[in-house]
Amino acid sequence: MASKGLSQLWYNATHNLVPKREKTEKRKPLLASLAELNLRQWAEFWTGWLAWSCDAIDFFSVSLSVTNLATQFGRDTTSITQAITLTLLFRSVGAVLFGIISDRYGRKYPLVLNLLVVSVLELGAGFVQTYAQFLAVRSLFGIGMGGIWGLAASTALENLPVETRGLASGVLQQGYAVGYLIAAVINLTLVPEQPHSWRALFWCAAGISAFAAVIRLCLPESQIFLKAREDARRREAQSGHKSGGLQKTKIFFRETGKMLRHHWMLCIYAVLLMTGFNFLSHGSQDLFPTYIQTSKGFSAHDATVMTIIGNCGAIAGGGIAGWASQYLGRRFTIIVFVLITAAFIPLWILPSNFGGLAAGAFCIQFGVQGAWGVVPIQLAEMSPPAFRATFPGVAYQVGNMVSSASAQIESTGGEHLKTTIAVPVSSTNPTGRKVVPDYATVQGILIGCVAGFLLLVTLFGPENHGYEFEKHRAAFEEGGGDDEAIMGEDVLEGRRQTDSERASADGASNDEKGREEMIERV
Repeated sequence: MASKGLSQLWYNATHNLVPKREKTEKRKPLLASLAELNLRQWAEFWTGWLAWSCDAIDFFSVSLSVTNLATQFGRDTTSITQAITLTLLFRSVGAVLFGIISDRYGRKYPLVLNLLVVSVLELGAGFVQTYAQFLAVRSLFGIGMGGIWGLAASTALENLPVETRGLASGVLQQGYAVGYLIAAVINLTLVPEQPHSWRALFWCAAGISAFAAVIRLCLPESQIFLKAREDARRREAQSGHKSGGLQKTKIFFRETGKMLRHHWMLCIYAVLLMTGFNFLSHGSQDLFPTYIQTSKGFSAHDATVMTIIGNCGAIAGGGIAGWASQYLGRRFTIIVFVLITAAFIPLWILPSNFGGLAAGAFCIQFGVQGAWGVVPIQLAEMSPPAFRATFPGVAYQVGNMVSSASAQIESTGGEHLKTTIAVPVSSTNPTGRKVVPDYATVQGILIGCVAGFLLLVTLFGPENHGYEFEKHRAAFEEGGGDDEAIMGEDVLEGRRQTDSERASADGASNDEKGREEMIERV
């Protein structure tokens, strides 16, 4: 068993890193596929993107307000970052809850409900008066927030042609960077100009999430989900065995059990992958404004401007990486952008001037979020197809839970590792020198270690590049947990043709074919 697992890992690293040429050549050109998208497909994609952007606005409201929150509640930075940790810890609960509801009942109303829950809790966070109340609301907020990613990704990607999904993945994921950028702009322009201080940022975030819920409510259900439900009804009518709502729910949970038994190794791998990714993003984002103000001595205004510049790099990196992954492969693109991240760590932490630190923020986030831009489609393609809302969302948020203490790790590290910076001479600093936490070194070490971990996990992992997951049974059907395809004549004919082409093009041995099939199943 162990030797078979090691053999599979080695095969992934040496034979399955770049997609076979015929897989890319038989697809339509990207621009042609984009031109053929209808209004409904565009609307569904941008609705998913907007929901994910709202998630970022809501989450980073705390990161941008750490200093103000510490003053408000009379706490230190480490205590305030507990709110970030609690939010991340509880996100896995929301991912399970809303993911199951979405795979069972559809994409539309679960996402609407999810956005409304987030809006109410974000609004409540703006009214809290004590530190304990703030932690309680942000913990509940994590449950609501945990469902957004899986629902947004399935809404945005599953109705698009295979040829466009790489680019769409990158653009979708960088909705997070756009949300962070919007939160930073609000914090830069609105918060200093009115008496409510940090509370105004939370209230604005709540309003934007409510707006996104209304937009999703006005659009129809996912076409792919409706088609799956209609196909299920037709097959039930042909077989003469109709199932009611309760029976479908029982089938759903039975198929979920099958999926877990068949794919438990894939579940572990996905959690490891997302743990690395979440450490990479949260380690480079959550405490960045605090790092710039505390360790580099810049103002809150300058820190916010650098955050905006960094998110511009993130948006560029995500789009480019998503597009490139369609041709270079998902894992190879991730590896390239993780290496870019590692290469620019010195530029991120060594400069002391605004220009150097801003350039470092841009380059680091270009690499970090470039790698992240491939994640939605990589998870969707590797997921058991009937559970492409639950599986990616839960893997994502369990990884978030494992990495939830990243901000506290950096904050605690800064308390034990100090550096001295130059400050204006004053009565409190007559020497013009000040001892401060060395967040630069702490973050550099953390991100370097995480980058190395991600390279290994990605290199030896599976990849189902261009996988047509929409051609499989839904989670509420018999066979959904077995990854059973919809066996229509057109699908069967396509499979026969594809198998024939692959056999003639590769000249692969029977052993190698068996490995490929095993990898695709895993």
